[in-house]
Amino acid sequence: MNENNIEFIATSEALAAFCTRLEAEAFVTVDTEFMREKTYYPELCLVQLAGAHDVAVVDALAPGMDLAPLGRLLAKPDVVKVFHACRQDVEIFLLMFDAVPVPLFDTQVAAMVAGFGDQVGYDSLVASLTGGHIDKAHRFSDWSARPLSKSQINYAAADVTHLREVYEKLNAKLEKEGRLEWLAGEMAVLTRPDTYRVDPERAYERLKIRSNNRRQLGLAKAIAAWREREAQRINIPRGRLLKDEQIPEIASLAPDDAEGLAKARGISAGFANGKSGVSLLAAIAEAKALPEADLPKPERQREAPKASPALVSLLKVLLAAAAEKNNVAARLVASGDEIEALALDETAPNPVLEGWRREMFGETALRLIRGQIALSTQGKRIKIIEL
Repeated sequence: MNENNIEFIATSEALAAFCTRLEAEAFVTVDTEFMREKTYYPELCLVQLAGAHDVAVVDALAPGMDLAPLGRLLAKPDVVKVFHACRQDVEIFLLMFDAVPVPLFDTQVAAMVAGFGDQVGYDSLVASLTGGHIDKAHRFSDWSARPLSKSQINYAAADVTHLREVYEKLNAKLEKEGRLEWLAGEMAVLTRPDTYRVDPERAYERLKIRSNNRRQLGLAKAIAAWREREAQRINIPRGRLLKDEQIPEIASLAPDDAEGLAKARGISAGFANGKSGVSLLAAIAEAKALPEADLPKPERQREAPKASPALVSLLKVLLAAAAEKNNVAARLVASGDEIEALALDETAPNPVLEGWRREMFGETALRLIRGQIALSTQGKRIKIIEL
């Protein structure tokens, strides 16, 4: 990459002109640098953009910078937006422009479809497809600090310049192998806004609270939902507001007032008597007033019937064999939950039984479940035996 060809953009006018040029491209490669250590929402610092020949690093923090032209470019339906591991980048643009960039091409997912394994790293992908090397010197830079050094700008730009060749080679490979349709299904998930939005009412589920007390679970659910909303409101990481382990403890105490709340480990009197403490106590009071029918059920009551562990294991072996044979990442074909669901009820709707997944794995899986085939070994590979 020629350092002299990198355009550093720090004005709205320059960004508008650059985006206008890129609107004529078939695809643009996109990356971001952001900070999130002290905030709930990512703080966008830089946007890197490249077309076939143009490369720019956009200073998103430059005074008076208007990123609206970028939003228009990302919404252009005839320009493919290429990212690697796009989720955090897309989350930023969804927050900023209230829209997901479309059409979208994620080279990490494409690499899984193309047989490069599960969640292949960008460095490895660049080395495999281009022979290039990613300089890691500025991986942990403070991208919010100004001024930026020349080496930081070059580092940031390198991500999108290598990405051009990675995209072209992956796209050509998938087209040749007839797998672009497989990728389209994965991109459909990544272009849904709800993929990136956290539902506060479900935040408690990831805490995996083991309790048979429905009232206490209802309180934990309310506290977790409050934490999510409050962290969003004041824009700080949820863990700096309340740590995960504090939520079940507060739910167990079920405080009625600031004095009771301050008895929880790690809760100061200042917090308990402040604005956040007052709103948390209001959420707790509301949860206390819920009728029994509206309270969450204990995990053991919510658990669905379990499939045969032995059958699940057999299906996972079959999945690994199918993925190996077709040179595709196994977890792209079927998740653990989908395998469990298939083993439990082969007639229920399941992504494994749709489209290319059914052709590659689902149909054979059904035959295994129905006792029509068995699995054996042949050398170092799995062999299917007709019964």
